Amino acid sequence: MNHAGPELSPGSASRWIRAGRLRRVAGLVRKEGWQIVRDPSSYLLAGFLPLLLLFIFGYGVTLDLRRVKIAVVIEQRTPETDSLLESYQNSRYFEVRVVHHRYEAQDDLVANRIKGVVVMPADFADRLGRGDLAPAQILVDGSDPNTAGLVLDYAQGVFANWLAQEALSGADLMARASRPALIATEPRYWFNSEVRSQNFLVPGSIAIIMSLIGTLLTALVVAREWERGTIEALMATPVDKLEFLLGKLIPYFALGMGAMILSAVTGVLVFDVPFRGSPGALLLVSAMFLLAMLPLGLLISTLTRNQFAASQAALIAAYLPAFELSGFIFEIDSMPWPIRMLTWLMPARYFVASLQTLFLAGDVASVLVPNTLALAVIAAVLFGLLFRVTRMRLE
Repeated sequence: MNHAGPELSPGSASRWIRAGRLRRVAGLVRKEGWQIVRDPSSYLLAGFLPLLLLFIFGYGVTLDLRRVKIAVVIEQRTPETDSLLESYQNSRYFEVRVVHHRYEAQDDLVANRIKGVVVMPADFADRLGRGDLAPAQILVDGSDPNTAGLVLDYAQGVFANWLAQEALSGADLMARASRPALIATEPRYWFNSEVRSQNFLVPGSIAIIMSLIGTLLTALVVAREWERGTIEALMATPVDKLEFLLGKLIPYFALGMGAMILSAVTGVLVFDVPFRGSPGALLLVSAMFLLAMLPLGLLISTLTRNQFAASQAALIAAYLPAFELSGFIFEIDSMPWPIRMLTWLMPARYFVASLQTLFLAGDVASVLVPNTLALAVIAAVLFGLLFRVTRMRLE
């Protein structure tokens, strides 16, 4: 009498294999989930670190000019010099000290106690009345070119606004001074009308945060398993490479997306950064970026198998490129052409541009679609490389 069980058809066997694979992946995900819950460093990296970096970039880092100390030299007081001085004093950009001789301000400029000097010469009113286009002199400290350019631009802006206001007031002197100006410009700032640096620093900082989370978490956690030897028990199970990688990636993907949502909500509610795009587009491009960064972290961990080496490699491979080669702080078009070519390989380049577009402009398909596709290609290449170097045996 034959007691053998019923034979499985090819379709039933395939379903049984798929069900077994899903159970093993689900078990690995639960295991990684409990490890995240029990590991305080995961909370620090995914919860505290995003908020810390956001507050640093939102409050501590600014490219705006606020209350910069300058000196205004008035060699001879007239109603015109008093009026212009009042304009500088009422500006939110400057903290003004009044002197009557140039040498009094020059020493402070050399000693870096002030950032600029506005000189109104003794013949200021006479030259202005003759229609002189540059009756005042502006000196700036050029040791910091960025600050020097801002001080110069804002000082010239205050002077131009004062000329326009005096001309509108009907003063004969100002009317004669403004008579040669036959063309007037009216500037308009799109997408960031207030010209607030936080409006592009905060979205860009989300890319920095997710770069660190995506690589550092996976690199450190898997490297820790190699150091402790717990990964040996995992390799003794019937789990294959794909199941192993999915079990490692899925929990940290969810953790990274949670950190992204926390960062985006904090940027909008705390720093008053506008969000003009759609949540769906933000989730999609963020998911593509994480799918590129998580395999990079696992790849680093697989190659190093050491927490210290993994952390250093993650910083070099993720944080530095995201900060310096993504367009977050430094303009890519101003870089030498070899560096510009290198930026095309950096996932953060595409993510920073997408985030700034979503927050400030909206769902611009001409920007989001190519960047999302580029992230998908990079993610596929990195996952393929990770799959190739992963070994389910001790060597």
